[in-house]
Amino acid sequence: MNIALIAHDAKKELMVQFCIAYCGILSRHSLCATGTTGKMVAEATGLQIQRFLSGSQGGDQQIASLVACDEIDIVLFFRDPLNPKNSEPNETNLLRLCDVHNIPYATNIATGEMLIHGLDRGDLDWRNIAYPHG
Repeated sequence: MNIALIAHDAKKELMVQFCIAYCGILSRHSLCATGTTGKMVAEATGLQIQRFLSGSQGGDQQIASLVACDEIDIVLFFRDPLNPKNSEPNETNLLRLCDVHNIPYATNIATGEMLIHGLDRGDLDWRNIAYPHG
């Protein structure tokens, strides 16, 4: 699966610790990230990560475009809810695209852990599920 990693400045270290903890699972998937987040995670874990621009320079929009093209399967975006960002309209657009394309999107570590455990168990192969039409 293709997993995107994004973290606000106040959550970057949390993302690094998360990726260290789940390095074994993440190493079996294709990872991409915004610039600084990707650099920090790669340096701490040795994981191969395709890095885009930093979020403030449009990296989150680059990831959003991949979501729109169905090239991302999971988005882990650890957000800082206490400090508003100028980029919030871009973040809202990314969330909207995830909803439109039915992409799981974690904005905090608790949800991220649920997605990673589900991924490890094989529960997230939703693209191959046939839903009944009602």
